[in-house]
Amino acid sequence: MLRHVVMFRWTADATDEAKAAVARGLDGLPGAIPEIAAYRHGPDAGLADGNWDHVVVGDFADEAAYLEYRDHPVHQALIADHIRPIVAERAAVQYVIDG
Repeated sequence: MLRHVVMFRWTADATDEAKAAVARGLDGLPGAIPEIAAYRHGPDAGLADGNWDHVVVGDFADEAAYLEYRDHPVHQALIADHIRPIVAERAAVQYVIDG
């Protein structure tokens, strides 16, 4: 299994509506992309200063499944239309997990 973790920091002018649109889009990805084995995301709980604003954690059977997700048109449209306009910083990692 391969796990993909991505964290976002939103721009200072990102509206609650824009953040909600990202969340709705992320919610829809598992139904649109069959290669997703497990998928969770959410805003930071606000327990520590300096944390990122939002995290996505996705699990995939293998590298090929992750690449299908990464390049899928629905995912790419979400990035272009909703994420990129409000993202100030992005950090990501993919790593192998047992599972």
